[in-house]
Amino acid sequence: MNGNPGRKRHGDSPGRASILTGRMTVWLARLRVMTMKELLQFSRDGALILFMLYAFTLDIYLAGSGVRLELSNAVTVLHDADRSFSSRELAARFRPPSFEVAGAVRRGSEGIRMLDRGEAMVVIDIPPRFEESLRSGMPTSVQVQVDASNSVLGTFAAGTSTQIVSRFGLETALEHLGLSVDQMEHMPRIQDAHRVWFNPNQDNRWFMSIAELLNIVTLFAMLLPACAMVREREKGTIEQLLVTPLTPFQILVPKVLAMAMVILAGTGLSLFGVLKGCFGVPVKGSLTLYFGITLLYILCTAALGLVISTIARNLAQAGMLTIITYGPMIFLSGAWTPPEAMPEPLRLMMLLSPLHYYIDASFGILLKGAGLSLLWDSVLGIAVLGALLYGLSIWRLRGQFR
Repeated sequence: MNGNPGRKRHGDSPGRASILTGRMTVWLARLRVMTMKELLQFSRDGALILFMLYAFTLDIYLAGSGVRLELSNAVTVLHDADRSFSSRELAARFRPPSFEVAGAVRRGSEGIRMLDRGEAMVVIDIPPRFEESLRSGMPTSVQVQVDASNSVLGTFAAGTSTQIVSRFGLETALEHLGLSVDQMEHMPRIQDAHRVWFNPNQDNRWFMSIAELLNIVTLFAMLLPACAMVREREKGTIEQLLVTPLTPFQILVPKVLAMAMVILAGTGLSLFGVLKGCFGVPVKGSLTLYFGITLLYILCTAALGLVISTIARNLAQAGMLTIITYGPMIFLSGAWTPPEAMPEPLRLMMLLSPLHYYIDASFGILLKGAGLSLLWDSVLGIAVLGALLYGLSIWRLRGQFR
């Protein structure tokens, strides 16, 4: 009698394995069919396809080529009340590419009016007896008025102007003492030697194009799954899916996978067609690692889109909630404002933004050639936030499916 149970258990083991294999085969077949269904629905939305093509190509190109973070051809007006050799020499130092002298005015009030009308950004006001004061060793001053309505460019214009005037003053003082710049080279001094890594030419197009690509990936990773889920609810097809043998998990996963495939295709188009093709952005790290982290980030952010779909009742609400969520993620990512410049509460809130970790990982791979050994903390942050968001989205969706 002891042998029969043993033979029964021995005979059941292959049967149990075959049942599990059959169930896995059916599960994978359902996953494949549902994913193809989502891709087919996406291919029928011509407006959305055109919007994605624009976002992953022209929008990134415009962001990389149209936005500059350095001073370039700032319109400058000169008021020279001295009209001497020294005043002309100083004015000649305000030249391209930072400044573009548009002309001279007879009175300082004319320059102020041009600043008020937005016709000039910088007004240089050189006082009378400027050269006489310099030759006699008397202190003198030059007034530089800057239009700081654009605070970033205004700060750059003021800083560059200060450097030009300070260097001119230093050279004049050395000449008055009977020294020259060449003689100063042989005197004891501290030399500040800079070495620029990862972007030696300081080409802002690299930073702007990569940052815009990451923002676009974030937007569509939230928007597409949310819209797909809300569209099912609006058309009433979600009820048809619920009466099938599919579980809520099997309904959600294909939507995320299909949209992830679409976003990865757009990312590849942007990376090779725009970033490398138009701006020459180097890819120093592993492309496999970059696309792997991008896929993980898309899955994480898609969970946030699924949470949005549980709140929205139509596509308009889904779009608005996505934009409301998208804005704080950008500001808390560290792309536009360095974390060191943020208040302490905002720096703590940055830890809740998956885009913060994705930006660190992407710039580390593309520009620095970093590997997983250096980026493991960013990957871990994305994975932890993704797990929490998926738990929240499945809990919310199960409540709706009931």
